[in-house]
Amino acid sequence: MLIDTHSHLYTDAFDLDRNQAIARASEAGVRAIILPGIDKANHPALMQTATAFPHLCLPTIGLHPTSVDPGYQQELDHIEKQLCEFRNNRQQYVAVGEIGIDGYWSREFLKQQREAFERQLEWAASYSLPVIIHSRNSFDELYEVLYRRRDLNTRGVFHAFSGSYEQFRQIQKCGDFKIGIGGVVTYKNSGLAETITKINPSFLLLETDSPWLPPVPHRGKRNESSYLVFIVQKLSELLHKPFEDIAEITTQNTCTLFPECLQLRS
Repeated sequence: MLIDTHSHLYTDAFDLDRNQAIARASEAGVRAIILPGIDKANHPALMQTATAFPHLCLPTIGLHPTSVDPGYQQELDHIEKQLCEFRNNRQQYVAVGEIGIDGYWSREFLKQQREAFERQLEWAASYSLPVIIHSRNSFDELYEVLYRRRDLNTRGVFHAFSGSYEQFRQIQKCGDFKIGIGGVVTYKNSGLAETITKINPSFLLLETDSPWLPPVPHRGKRNESSYLVFIVQKLSELLHKPFEDIAEITTQNTCTLFPECLQLRS
């Protein structure tokens, strides 16, 4: 059994063959797919996909940092309303995410990104939900917020982790965090492979970030959840453990953080 903890299966990249992509994932042993939120505009498609495939897909709610702009308060109002629905048991979200800070695409709204990130961390703590953190070119900014808000006892996953072992150790000072490992670990010059060998497998989760960041041998193509097998194969090679052991360890780690996945295991 495999679990994809990060897939944007609901985007238009899958509009022509979503059913087929899900069938391929199931055939590859994928038994759950977590759908991270982006913003209000993408939320209906996310929920439609989760509703259409309740045996497989689990929704989250959150404001992606690249969607933070001068009107971000309206986006946060939408998330707050959705979390109220969650509290009233009219919606089921398994996490607050994808949230964080992005310094790659633009640093114009970093102040607003930090404010949105901290607000969503507070909501996650209030609703006892884990977080899914986006951290591209922004580790120092993220660490400042997380370390300062250690009072929130945040738990969650650093999505698409590509940092150093020293950064991994730093984030453990800020809360209970796993790291999401995807296609980048198969890239020859990424440097992630060496870091992974120093980290206890109990901290690892599988993800694709599909339709982006496909693993070798599909680099340059659209990514999908069935390609998790290539990530497991690479981790098996790096950690000197059988494929089945990596699958079981990462599944256990995921179900600890996202217990709703247990409902989909059979």
